[in-house]
Amino acid sequence: MSEVQTPAAPPAGDRPATGGAAVNHKARREIRKHATLIIALLALLLVGALTKGADFLGTGNIVTILTLASVIGVVTVGMTFVIIGGGIDLSVGAIIALASVWCTTTATQSYGVIGMVFSALLVGAGCGLLNGALVAYGRLVPFIVTLAMMVAARGLAEQISGRQSQLVTTDLLALAQNRVLGIPLLVYLFLVVVVIGWIVLERTTFGRRSFAVGGNPEAARLAGIDVRRHTLLLYAISGLCCGIAAIMLTAQTTTGASTNGQLYELDAIAAVVIGGTLLSGGFGTITGSILGVLVFTVIEDLFILNNLEQPIQAIGKGAIIVAVLLFQRFGRTRAVPTLT
Repeated sequence: MSEVQTPAAPPAGDRPATGGAAVNHKARREIRKHATLIIALLALLLVGALTKGADFLGTGNIVTILTLASVIGVVTVGMTFVIIGGGIDLSVGAIIALASVWCTTTATQSYGVIGMVFSALLVGAGCGLLNGALVAYGRLVPFIVTLAMMVAARGLAEQISGRQSQLVTTDLLALAQNRVLGIPLLVYLFLVVVVIGWIVLERTTFGRRSFAVGGNPEAARLAGIDVRRHTLLLYAISGLCCGIAAIMLTAQTTTGASTNGQLYELDAIAAVVIGGTLLSGGFGTITGSILGVLVFTVIEDLFILNNLEQPIQAIGKGAIIVAVLLFQRFGRTRAVPTLT
């Protein structure tokens, strides 16, 4: 009779963690994954503390940083989904402008806050769906489609507003003015969007399919994923985030204007890439993207506190972006084991 052999227990380091250990393991893995960004953010905080001291580390300035990060942060969440799915969206800034103008017309404001919010979300999601339909079903290049949307949406916003700022006359302003525990409601809305985005991307079938579609569309199709419909939904998410951002920006600035959202597409894409998402698709995290947003926002805040001129700010911002990207690339290269 043959002996039944019991497989040896895996080494302690290879055993799957359970319970609280699993949570700690995931937390450590997240920290390691975004170590470069965390170090960069801590370095910027140190620079701020050394150059401006209490002015930078004060509660008021920290709240200002979070408030500045809130609008572009919401846009970045939507952009993360699109880029992970293998696309790109250059129209986010123009969609924000169009949604902000549309929701602040006299006719729309006559329906109150609910009418303004509904119209902004509808415009944002509608533009996103149009982008997605042209990319997925029209088989057009995302860069060209969203570039055309950027031009068209900005032009439509100018046409509707007559290139004039439209004042908000409803209670929508409370979103930026009211605070809970000293923090504006805008920041809480930003947090809600980030949490929902993280859950959808990391904990749902939709998120797993997004990585599959971005990594290898043909393999995803053969696995039974409707790639075209999924791509359509990714752009719809980006558009919906633009609608939310338009509401937030309108509450902040108290106006709807065709100039809202200028260069937001570049800031959002840069934050996503800085956060470790591959432009080729198939890899990325919401956590990394938000860390990228915070890095950019802290840089901007430091420049303002040190009274640097706008050209110097632009040069410094560009140099820091390149430095962080090079540091990330060097770190990834060192982390990849070589085969011998």
